[in-house]
Amino acid sequence: MEHITFLVAVVIITALAFDFTNGFHDTANAMATSIATGALKPKVAVAIAAVLNFAGAFLSVKVATTISGGLVNEKAGLQPSIIFAALVGAILWNLLTWLKGLPSSSSHALYGGLIGATVVGVGLHGVNFSTVVSKILIPAVASPIIAGLASWGATKLAYLITRGAPKEGTEKGFRRGQIFSSSLISLAHGTNDAQKTMGIITLTLISAGALHKGDGPPTWVIVSAGLAIALGTYMGGWRIIRSMGSGLADIRPPQGFSSETAAATVILTSSHMGYGLSTTQVCSGGIMGAGLGGPSGKLRWGMVRRMAYTWGLTLPAAAVVSGLAALVADRGNWGVAVVGLALVLGAGSMWLVSRRQPVHADNVNEVAPVAAEVPAVVAPAAAAPTTLAA
Repeated sequence: MEHITFLVAVVIITALAFDFTNGFHDTANAMATSIATGALKPKVAVAIAAVLNFAGAFLSVKVATTISGGLVNEKAGLQPSIIFAALVGAILWNLLTWLKGLPSSSSHALYGGLIGATVVGVGLHGVNFSTVVSKILIPAVASPIIAGLASWGATKLAYLITRGAPKEGTEKGFRRGQIFSSSLISLAHGTNDAQKTMGIITLTLISAGALHKGDGPPTWVIVSAGLAIALGTYMGGWRIIRSMGSGLADIRPPQGFSSETAAATVILTSSHMGYGLSTTQVCSGGIMGAGLGGPSGKLRWGMVRRMAYTWGLTLPAAAVVSGLAALVADRGNWGVAVVGLALVLGAGSMWLVSRRQPVHADNVNEVAPVAAEVPAVVAPAAAAPTTLAA
């Protein structure tokens, strides 16, 4: 542990802070539909999700290996200050999209941050672009489509099988099923997203000489990453839960069960294959498929468009912010201090703004959701701010 310098410790703490934001940002992936349909009480839902996220962190390390030994070139001379800059960009984007109630990808924020900071700090040769394409960009496009199609088909099948059955009894049964399906997503989320922070910390330890190239994450890294994402999950991320639960479509229990089952299957399969996909995009795709496959066959296209803009901007926006942070952080200790101060001020200001219109467990299912105005960088300038209300 003699290689754990003060800067390395700061990077590890910042990585766990990102993991925490990932947790509350992505709670909606597992529990938004279950909360919206009444299958689970809000606080019970986030507690279950937190426990299963922690458990999922121990099931696999293949995604962590993709990040620590695949996304960037370990031999390119990556320094802890560059990884710190990557995390700053990812955290700030996570907080901005959380503030706006937009279900963006924490994973792509992290990937974008790491790519942008590495290009600035090391050069283009520091990024393995073939891995970026094969294990990030292609899954980013394919996974929500696959989840959406699977969810659409499962929803159609669910309504076909229960046709003619009493509606009240049918929905009660599907609500019970949602307890299992939403729990499965939480477990799957832990196997995919918690590993991303493990990969970042492992990469930091390799860059500092505390681990050898090609080493997997130590046990203490797995435990700490699992705990950080579990604590973040328990915080709720209520703004995004509201957006995904009632902002995309009117979801009934058969649709919720279908979308959750389809999304969990896609996430677990990709984790097994080492693909660092976005669980947010998968779960959103599942909800959209369920909305189109339901009785009304409708989506709230205004929210879909805003979400699509955010998806497209997440990776490049995080890359730009992290690249700028890397320019400063690479100047030495004073640069790292300046970037750290910017992170604290940015995070604090967004938290203060969020207090003006709080969303919590008691109002997350209100009919008129919180306004999800999109900043100029997310939506076309001509688009007027709208709310998520039906």
